Amino acid sequence: MSKLSHYVESAGAILLAIIWISPLLFAFWAAFHSTSDAVNFNITSAWTLDNFRTAWEGAPWLKYFLNTFLLVTIVLIGQFFFTTLAGFAFAKLEFPGKNFVFILVLMQLFILPEVLIVENYAMVSRLGLFDSLFGVGMPYMASAFGIFLMRQSFKSVPIELHEAARIEGCGLLGILWRVYVPLAKPTYLAYALVSVSTHWNNFLWPLIVTNSPDTRPLTVGLSIFGAPENGVDISIISAATMMSVAPLLIAFLVFQRQFVQAFLRAGIK
Repeated sequence: MSKLSHYVESAGAILLAIIWISPLLFAFWAAFHSTSDAVNFNITSAWTLDNFRTAWEGAPWLKYFLNTFLLVTIVLIGQFFFTTLAGFAFAKLEFPGKNFVFILVLMQLFILPEVLIVENYAMVSRLGLFDSLFGVGMPYMASAFGIFLMRQSFKSVPIELHEAARIEGCGLLGILWRVYVPLAKPTYLAYALVSVSTHWNNFLWPLIVTNSPDTRPLTVGLSIFGAPENGVDISIISAATMMSVAPLLIAFLVFQRQFVQAFLRAGIK
């Protein structure tokens, strides 16, 4: 019975994996074939790069790639800065109402970002950051999940290291930079992977707050490129989709081992 149960679980896992990856496999197939061959699954049809050439010429993809790279970089730098300081404060400092404030931070994990879109839009407009990359990334810089993750990582650092650094004459910021940050590198890596993948694929908020090709990220550019009024060609849209996901997919395949190890070390389940 144990062997049978093992086989059933393995078969179920394989089936779920196939179901999950099937849309990506179809997009890959359609990107290299004409629309009729892709839809009819003509196995003997010739492979072609014409769809990629047509898609690339149909939109300013280089600008979209640059905008997306700058966006995830701005968000990640801001998140590292704020989550490091807040996580250190909640982990090692004592101040009135610390536990209550931390509970308020954790409550943000139960609020969907979409609920705050109207207020975020009003705030970005008041600050004059509408239709800018900084305006897109600003609402995500103070991440409750990141603060919690850094707090847990910093709490695991032995207090003896903290005290030794203080004896050597380090201030709080020096202790944070020389002791806590180096020991939390696996946590930073794990969080960076989550942050980059999330904001690379973010769509609704960038769609609302951007209004020109100069600030649109890939997801918004792809949605406009594939809009019905522009004509629907499944092969060309699939080629554009593959171009959009290619950087993340290649990065995952190259750094797959580091990706898994970082999550295990950081304790993300």
